[in-house]
Amino acid sequence: MRLTGRASITWRLTLLFAVASSVVLLALGMVIASSVEKHFEDLDMEVLGGKMELTRHALTSVKSHDDLQGLAQQLDDSLVGHHGLEVMVISANQTVIFATHHASFPSQLVVSSLSQTPYRPVLWTLAGQSYRAIAAELPTGTNNDARVMVAVATDIAHHQIYMRSFLQTLWLFVAGAALLTGVLGWAAVRRGLAPLRTMREQAQGVSAQQLDQRLPVASVPTELAELAQSLNDMLARLQEAFMRLSDFSSDIAHELRTPVSNLMTQTQVALSKTRNADEYRGILESNAEEFEHMTRMISDMLLLAKAENGLVIPHRDVIDLATEMRALFDYYDAVAEEKNLHLILEGAGAVSADRLMLRRALGNLLSNAVRHSSAGTTLRVNISSQAEVVAVAIENTGDSIAQEHLERVFDRFFRVDPSRQRSSEGSGLGLAITRSIVLAHGGTITVGSVDGVTTFTIRLPGRADKPVHAKAS
Repeated sequence: MRLTGRASITWRLTLLFAVASSVVLLALGMVIASSVEKHFEDLDMEVLGGKMELTRHALTSVKSHDDLQGLAQQLDDSLVGHHGLEVMVISANQTVIFATHHASFPSQLVVSSLSQTPYRPVLWTLAGQSYRAIAAELPTGTNNDARVMVAVATDIAHHQIYMRSFLQTLWLFVAGAALLTGVLGWAAVRRGLAPLRTMREQAQGVSAQQLDQRLPVASVPTELAELAQSLNDMLARLQEAFMRLSDFSSDIAHELRTPVSNLMTQTQVALSKTRNADEYRGILESNAEEFEHMTRMISDMLLLAKAENGLVIPHRDVIDLATEMRALFDYYDAVAEEKNLHLILEGAGAVSADRLMLRRALGNLLSNAVRHSSAGTTLRVNISSQAEVVAVAIENTGDSIAQEHLERVFDRFFRVDPSRQRSSEGSGLGLAITRSIVLAHGGTITVGSVDGVTTFTIRLPGRADKPVHAKAS
């Protein structure tokens, strides 16, 4: 199996910085070396061009063969003090007319340079010596307009020595500069990534008991601000989920403790002495009621857990809300008649929802309203359609809900009056389940309580084809 190492961001950025700096310095060094070389070439060409013009002027004074002796002396005099400068004059038949002491250039080399690059600088290497030279064909002052070939060259050995030393120093400087920039780049990257290390240390301090810690977004660089904010949002979601899980565990443990305790007590009492069949049957029936209550509670808690994690997916059908409410009125009619309640339905509307889930939500609200209504009052259900929203308001008259309790009535196991017993108040999950069902359908639910009138209002996405308003009582 092949293993690949993971290079750190620090080393990657350091290597990238060092390579980029080296490339830039190498390019700069090449430009400098080329400029220095061009400068030397320009200096040499200035000297070579001057001597070529001097030779041209001297050749114009040559009128006969005898004047050539004077030409040699004139050229010798003009080269006094120019060390390393060589001149050679060759006739048309490649006979050397004049040559300085070290100008032992082959005639064929002069002819070749003249034919290929006249007046252009060329490099000659002869007997270990390097020259920069130019060649030209110049006229003489004779009557037959005879022309001669002239080669002017200068020794560039000292230039080459200087350039080698210069390039060696330059490349050493480039290597040192690349190494230094690498070190400085490493230090800069380390300093630049310091906020990441700080974020890592702060993230390591987050635990199940310290989920409220957040990364300081304002104190990190702009490039890391979005990452820090995303981590903070993730921590907030984790904290919320952990609190829900903790509350869920605490609530279910608290609510199951009473029925389990009842079951244990009744069982221990039953086993404490011998009883007849009827007594055992009564104890088993009481235990069966406790088991049924626990089963409903566990089922409701599972439904809430799925809803809070987005696992409840309603099956959509077109539902006439007025029809559903009439069916629920029939179901609660006996209880309402016992309390002398008047059930009134106003309006109508249609929604796209899961029939069983929506019936359960409406049934929970209606059951809650019937249970908390004062005897002889009116329980009113109003269905209204506005734009693309259908609202169902269930209004009952009874004890008011304190303002500080309104925001918590949809919490699990919350009761406005903690002294009320479970047997008369249900499991305490009805309103929480109702809210989960409404949210799963993309709707909202609110509650208001003023002067003894409590109103629960559900708002759901409606349909364009609204049914005709109806009224039933």
